[in-house]
Amino acid sequence: MILDGDKDLTTTLARRGISRRAFLKFCAVVTGTLALPNTYIPRVAKALEQAALRPPVVWLEFQDCAGDSESFLRASRPTAGDVVLDVISLDYHETIMAAAGHLAEEAKQQTVTTGGHIVVVEGSIPLKDDGVYCCIGGRTAVDLLEEATRNAAAVIAVGSCAAFGGLPKVSPNPTGAVSVMDLVDHIPVINLSGCPMNVANFTATVVHYLTFGEFPAVDKLNRPLFAHGQIIHNNCERRGHFNAGRFVREWGDEGHRQGWCLYRMGCKGPVATFNCPQLGWNDGTNWPVAAGHGCIACAAPDFFERAIYEPVNIQEVNPPDQYPSVEKAPEPLSAASAGTIGTVGGLLVGAGAAAAVAASRRNGHQPEGVRSEEVS
Repeated sequence: MILDGDKDLTTTLARRGISRRAFLKFCAVVTGTLALPNTYIPRVAKALEQAALRPPVVWLEFQDCAGDSESFLRASRPTAGDVVLDVISLDYHETIMAAAGHLAEEAKQQTVTTGGHIVVVEGSIPLKDDGVYCCIGGRTAVDLLEEATRNAAAVIAVGSCAAFGGLPKVSPNPTGAVSVMDLVDHIPVINLSGCPMNVANFTATVVHYLTFGEFPAVDKLNRPLFAHGQIIHNNCERRGHFNAGRFVREWGDEGHRQGWCLYRMGCKGPVATFNCPQLGWNDGTNWPVAAGHGCIACAAPDFFERAIYEPVNIQEVNPPDQYPSVEKAPEPLSAASAGTIGTVGGLLVGAGAAAAVAASRRNGHQPEGVRSEEVS
């Protein structure tokens, strides 16, 4: 919280030994995450310096593994403490708040009654058997969500369970789990999907609200466009290997050790949208594809029910219809993304043909159906 007697965030930062330069660096990171030009850094800084604008937040946990809370707690640039103290007023969070029992519930009730707060929801909501599969303080998740959102400004659904139902919703869905947007339609719902969500996107979403007085633009799945406006393939560090037709064909093979493209191993980078390549995880040190694991489209609906390691046949000069899409329509795409995938398809055909021609030449014959002048 802002310390007693402090009039603004600058005083609080000074008390905590955080320099103006460090603060502006944080503003630059958030501005970049929002895909805004550097000219917006002063505006972001000014918004954060207005202590009165810090929105109260009620964080609810339902059917979840606490992975999004863990992501939040292990965040850096900023740390969880920076988020709690400087960007938002986290009035209720079962896992990390100091109060417990009736005192905790009273704190939440006071915030909810005042209104104008942001509700953060982690986990899906069960509806079967009157919602008995997730109760807190003797009340169902459905009841708690309805109460918390009644006078709220917006809901931020963090993680795939809250955004799309996630693992609890997987067939046969024994608890009747649903997502937040299945139940809330009277206020904006922002989906920060992913398993777990990336806390940098959470911070950026709140900062956008503080800076512009509204939440960022979203796609058809209510996900911020700054985080889901491009397919992962566009910014993947292995893209050069893809263009050159260098694919991993078996886990642990030479191509895998050399960091070649993982498309052959079922990577969904060409069809999934997320800003993992730009942000990374663990303070930006790594992300799944860089670590040698293909993208599983964890920010898309129902990704738990999709094949993850289904290989893609890239041996044929003329790829099958589903190539390069890994599988049919894993998530709704914008027109721009669809156009990009069309371009990717052309590149894949070229890469596959080039690889086939090269192999045939090494064997002393020209591949059928391909003329050498067609391949650059």
